[in-house]
Amino acid sequence: MTELDVVIVGAGPIGLACGIEAKKAGLRYSIIDKGVLVNSLYHYPNNMTFFSTSEKLEIGEVPFISNNPKPTRSEALEYYRRVCTSWKLQVQLYEKVESINQEDTTFKVVTTKNQYRARKVILALGFYDLPFLLNVPGEDLPKVKHYYDEPHPYFGQKIIVIGAANSAVDVALETWRKGADVTMVVREPAIGENVKYWARPDIENRIKEGSIKAHFLSEVVCIHPTQVEIKTPTGNVAIENDFVLAMTGYQPPFDFMKLAGVQFLDDEFHTPVYNEQTMESNVSGIYLAGVVCGGLKTNKWFIENSRIHAEIIINHVRRTL
Repeated sequence: MTELDVVIVGAGPIGLACGIEAKKAGLRYSIIDKGVLVNSLYHYPNNMTFFSTSEKLEIGEVPFISNNPKPTRSEALEYYRRVCTSWKLQVQLYEKVESINQEDTTFKVVTTKNQYRARKVILALGFYDLPFLLNVPGEDLPKVKHYYDEPHPYFGQKIIVIGAANSAVDVALETWRKGADVTMVVREPAIGENVKYWARPDIENRIKEGSIKAHFLSEVVCIHPTQVEIKTPTGNVAIENDFVLAMTGYQPPFDFMKLAGVQFLDDEFHTPVYNEQTMESNVSGIYLAGVVCGGLKTNKWFIENSRIHAEIIINHVRRTL
């Protein structure tokens, strides 16, 4: 069993930032992730552009140089690989954490490849692995996708894009520009208010001119192999369809956190319990970092405003070890 001061679960940007601070503090640590380095970013659409500028995504005093005003997914992947290499971080990839159990004053962390004894645990978990399901008949059909990577497969196809936030807008615009017949299904009365400022007028104009069709205050009620049934304010309608791209958002791994003993507030966002001054959860020795701190409010914490979590946590770890 590997003996460590800190186990960091999650090799995203904030997990890497925690590793950097742990290394600077001279702590024995390991960053463990079930997937690839910055796994959530890797699964973003191929042509995705960040809302933030590159300097706001920097960690570990490593400069992020981009060729664009807003960095792209490929640039971010290259940058975080360089961060990991520059700091010679101890990262264990393709290693899933299966359980975290407190034993006296330490934690036993069991993974698919190893067992660790750690004095502290940091949960720097993402939320991109668990999509919100539609829970409608036909959702299990092969034509229904909860992830999107590129527009080419949808050329000449009739697609329905569900949602009105950034992901849905990006998908609708990109697939339409690459030759898809696009219909949006939106539960709200309009495109989301937080949509990127350069994309919002674009999608609204495409809808206004009829290039992209949209049903507002509507929802999918049933998916068939060749059509989709939609509930609209004027009644149900059936639309011919080849693919459904459900950009309905994602959620943190609440069940995994509960098994580790983390408690949650009884609020609409299912916010985990933690001390904002130390980032320590209700379980002494287990810390939360990054987007997971917001619960279902996944647009509360980003790389740029949660980088500071790493320094806060490691400072507290140093004081309590």
